[in-house]
Amino acid sequence: MKNLSQNSYSSALDTVRNLKQKYGTSWDAINSESAARMVSQNRFKTGLEIAKYTAGIMRKDMAEYDADSSNYTQSLGCWHGFVAQQKMIAVKKHHKTTSKRYLYLSGWMVAALRSEFGPLPDQSMHEKTAVSSLIEEIYDFLRQADAIELNDLFRRLEKGEDVQSKIDNFDSHIVPIIADIDAGFGNEEATYLLAKKMIQAGACAIQIENQVSGAKQCGHQDGKVTVPHEDFISKLNAIRYAFLELGVDEGIIVARTDSEGASLTQKLPVSQEPGDLASQYLAFVEAEEIGINEAKEDDVLLKRDGKLVRPVRLANGLYKFKDGSNIDRVVLDCITSLQNGADLLWIETPTPNVKQIAHMVNRVKEVVPNAKLVYNNSPSFNWTLNFRQQVYEEMRAEGENMTAYDRNNLMDEHYDASELGFRADQKIKTFQIDGAREAGIFHHLITLPTYHTTALHMNDLTEGYFGEEGMLAYVKGVQRQEIRKGVACVKHQRMAGSDLGDDHKTFFAGDKALKAGGTNNTSNQFEVVEESKKVRKEIGKVA
Repeated sequence: MKNLSQNSYSSALDTVRNLKQKYGTSWDAINSESAARMVSQNRFKTGLEIAKYTAGIMRKDMAEYDADSSNYTQSLGCWHGFVAQQKMIAVKKHHKTTSKRYLYLSGWMVAALRSEFGPLPDQSMHEKTAVSSLIEEIYDFLRQADAIELNDLFRRLEKGEDVQSKIDNFDSHIVPIIADIDAGFGNEEATYLLAKKMIQAGACAIQIENQVSGAKQCGHQDGKVTVPHEDFISKLNAIRYAFLELGVDEGIIVARTDSEGASLTQKLPVSQEPGDLASQYLAFVEAEEIGINEAKEDDVLLKRDGKLVRPVRLANGLYKFKDGSNIDRVVLDCITSLQNGADLLWIETPTPNVKQIAHMVNRVKEVVPNAKLVYNNSPSFNWTLNFRQQVYEEMRAEGENMTAYDRNNLMDEHYDASELGFRADQKIKTFQIDGAREAGIFHHLITLPTYHTTALHMNDLTEGYFGEEGMLAYVKGVQRQEIRKGVACVKHQRMAGSDLGDDHKTFFAGDKALKAGGTNNTSNQFEVVEESKKVRKEIGKVA
């Protein structure tokens, strides 16, 4: 939204003035400046406008990453509009811009927290439209964040403060959402229909995985079953058609492969000629050589290298892949997806190890040089343990004396202040930088951080509030922290839109408006803090 607010305001002002002239005295009560201000505070009128705008942002960011890997992007998974809103407000507060910060909409959290069925595992059992509904909700909250901040700026402008440049260069809270469509929730037509709903809600990037839709599992759990490439390509096509139909020409498709951890396939594709995709897929299927007389009634048989083989088939009808074929399957999945319309890759890994990720991505880059990865910095990993194990092996290889460390108990807090613990924490700290530089990771995300932060904060608050601390637990642990850290939500009425509503009521009813922001509003108690900050700042200057 940078450098657009003033243009938006001026254009809206001209439009309203012309309309007033057209409709005459019946519009006399409409103030042109107030209407134009409302227009500029809500630039995005539809989800499609958002999708087009944010797709352009992502395409620009992808090009900048290709030029310099330090230009990687980040996001956090959010399960409610308010959570997403507060995240982006905090991003602006602490980092001054929303540039290269996105939102991730996790299928895991939708299933666990937003399904009408109640809490569910990540197995595509939640309602198909739950994701699109959440996208719409998130952008409602982000629009409100824009409106509230711009409203404050317009108030300050009316009081004579020099904030016009802040209005003209306003940095919107509207950022790209990468939205999880799981395995497409059915056949390719179902995938297309759901993709349309998600795009219409505002999604510019859709992530889809190559698991069987009806038997989908979380990428960090067992029991994953992948589909042949032809099946997955049809769903990539469905999503692209949805983007094109809705005019989001720069829409992003993120193709996820679960082949690293998947050992099963649901069906055997039909090969048309030697070496085609189906043939390559079939080559990964575990099979035993047999004679025709050894075949059982109704066996499925293949000819492989001139020999008759029987694919290993489980009691549930699924076929087993060869042990040790997972990495080769990942590489083939990634190359095939990029060659068939995907823009970004997603590789699920068993641990967060830059060298392991780079090993796979570099093989992909041999065929597609600009291949880029969306990587899940998953809470399913025990980050502390994984990196302490990595550092332990590195230190041992360097000839360090490791007798002070118990290899089987590296999580022990005793090691928090050790050399091993320090080196591991440093590797965790630079993981995103290292991954972007060495492993082609364009986008780093944490799928469900707000699930865990909510649980942690509720644990801490309830321990004290229902214990000896009583009300002090809330005051000391929450409100006092909000005040001292300048968290906008300490004025929760304002955050819910009370001040914005007061201004709207003034536009609508003039002096007769009944406003909430009078002298008896208890939110005024927090204004003292702002004044004291100014005083402390001035004292500091004098000193």
